[in-house]
Amino acid sequence: MFAALPMYDRPETAAAHDALWTGIRDRLRSDGIDAPASLDRETDHMAGWARDDLLLGQICNLPLRVLHRRRLTVLGCGDYGLDGTAPGLYRSLFVVRDDHPARRPEDAVHEPFAYNDALSWSGWGAPWHWADANGLFLTPALATGAHTASARAVADGRAGLAAIDAITWRALQRWEPAAARLRVIGRTGASPGQSFVTARPEHADAIRAALAAAIAGLPSEHAATLGLRGIVRLPDTAYDLAVPPDPQAIAA
Repeated sequence: MFAALPMYDRPETAAAHDALWTGIRDRLRSDGIDAPASLDRETDHMAGWARDDLLLGQICNLPLRVLHRRRLTVLGCGDYGLDGTAPGLYRSLFVVRDDHPARRPEDAVHEPFAYNDALSWSGWGAPWHWADANGLFLTPALATGAHTASARAVADGRAGLAAIDAITWRALQRWEPAAARLRVIGRTGASPGQSFVTARPEHADAIRAALAAAIAGLPSEHAATLGLRGIVRLPDTAYDLAVPPDPQAIAA
């Protein structure tokens, strides 16, 4: 069996994620389920989502819908306690350099746009959807590979605008120096947050219960680090969102 929680894992959150997994693992083992001893941090997240032995993973809603909707079972979305956002949902925040004159994202859509990945809802899909709904066009110019790299690209002047997952932004404000040189000028609409998933549907109920119990039982310091309050089961229709175009095709 294989388990990984890659979406918000970074050196500063690793101990908290390990504590969360320990709680999940121990409960699953008490239920007779062969849970791995530790989280996997070696396997690429895209490869991990495709594994048939994925006991527990966490995935963005865009690759879930485009690549894995028929093969992965959704356990629920994380409730990270975002202000002004319903539990289980999240948003992206538009950021520019602190010295940029823009006060709204509409003022900066002409800027070179940095996005983490074409299959990221928070980094590309949500901002594209916002722009499309407002009759505007983004200018995708730089694929960075990660939200942190997008933030650094804007701070360093290699891009003029980016959209950062609000949960990641909260972490960047705590631990990423580049965040101090950025300013939030708007946000996208809300959509399903990172989903906890499994490729073993026969264990879905047990995993969901173990996950909820482990979140509730986290020591206070780890709970504060992750900001994870619980899991929320959303209706399938919540995932019925338009698939964005390939940003490279737009850039061309």
